[in-house]
Amino acid sequence: MGKLSSVFSMRHFLVLSLALNVCLISRVVYEGENWREEEQSRALMADASQKSAHVSRSSPTPPSPSTVTSPEIKDDGERVINLDHGDPTMYERFWQQLGDMTTIVISGWQFTSYFSDAKNLCWFLEPDFSKQIIRLHKIVGNAATDNYHIVVGTGSTQLFQAALFALAPPDASEPMSVVSAAPFYSSYPSVTDFLKSGLYKWAGDAYNFNKEGPYIELVTSPNNPDGSIRQPVVNRSGGILVHDFAYFWPQYTPISSPADHDLMLFTLSKATGHAGMRLGWALVKDKEVAEKMTKFIELNTIGVSKDSQQRAAKVLQVISDSYEHVGNPKKGSPFFHFSHSLMEERWNALRSAVKQSGLFSLPDFPSGFCNFLGQPFRSQPAFAWLKCVGGIEDCGKFLNKHKILTRSGKHFGVSPEYVRVSMLDRDDSFSLFIKRLSSLRHSQSKDHEEESL
Repeated sequence: MGKLSSVFSMRHFLVLSLALNVCLISRVVYEGENWREEEQSRALMADASQKSAHVSRSSPTPPSPSTVTSPEIKDDGERVINLDHGDPTMYERFWQQLGDMTTIVISGWQFTSYFSDAKNLCWFLEPDFSKQIIRLHKIVGNAATDNYHIVVGTGSTQLFQAALFALAPPDASEPMSVVSAAPFYSSYPSVTDFLKSGLYKWAGDAYNFNKEGPYIELVTSPNNPDGSIRQPVVNRSGGILVHDFAYFWPQYTPISSPADHDLMLFTLSKATGHAGMRLGWALVKDKEVAEKMTKFIELNTIGVSKDSQQRAAKVLQVISDSYEHVGNPKKGSPFFHFSHSLMEERWNALRSAVKQSGLFSLPDFPSGFCNFLGQPFRSQPAFAWLKCVGGIEDCGKFLNKHKILTRSGKHFGVSPEYVRVSMLDRDDSFSLFIKRLSSLRHSQSKDHEEESL
């Protein structure tokens, strides 16, 4: 009996073991199939994503600037419209419709070295990017490049800090004053004082600056936030000028002659809309200043991304090729003509909405002749400097109540009656903004006043 029980138990054990092994093998096969299916799904999703993000080069849709004439957009008043930042997503449509014209392939073995050109003053500046910068400036005619040194930076913000470092004397008894005329770019004060440098410090509105001694004046033209064409304000001995030309391009303002100042800053984000590449460049006359700026960037980030510079070089090349008719470019408006028409359309729509509402006002800009486009036009800045009227003291707060996010004038050194509104958002956001702004009436401003009491 005991033997039979033992045999029976052993048989059961063997059967159980066999069953477990069969189950385990089935599970492995099943999970393997699932894994393959998941990988295939991911591949399909990635492929679909790429197809949705890029239009085929063989049959692109010619870029069209039309945006506010799109089908009627419904607005239930619940969607938040964020126009606080100058994120240039407006340009996405143009580049998407060009397909893979700006596509480059970077192999894994490329750009392993820190150095781009060890013999160049700015040793991390990619030669092709430098070539395309010079080429584009000559075509557009907005900046002189002969006898200038080019310094590349991670956006113009890094170049701004590098310029302050290079221009401030290292052995001064006190920090050098940095000023800009109000309304000034809202980031100037915070960026200037962020490092708490003993070399320089923010000294406020250039109109109110009366301190003796050397100073640095930041001249942004066209100005951020109000779009005005700027000249130096302080005009005293011992002053050094830094010209910020982020918006000195023909989609925003007439180009009448090349700028040729000692130190000029440019950024890819507002020139072509490629903010994510994080690239800017400085045109610097003085070799010693350019060397010090290069040293700052070397110590700060050990150079600038080569991948981004190669992408940017291709983008600038495509723009320049379209104006020099190289390589049989595609039909459709070239970049600056497209973006100029789009900005013109958006400004016309905004002025119409402001007039219809009656609660706001906008600056008037003089007309000037643009040598590049061959026509006169009024400035059409990247930002609208909107002022609330009719007793609304805090324009940002009023618009925020209607779920329109803007940047208050107090951040630019002026009254909160003003707000800065980005004109560079995507088509649907901008169209919705125009619709909602035009619907605001005087009665709503009275309700806002009563709630504020």
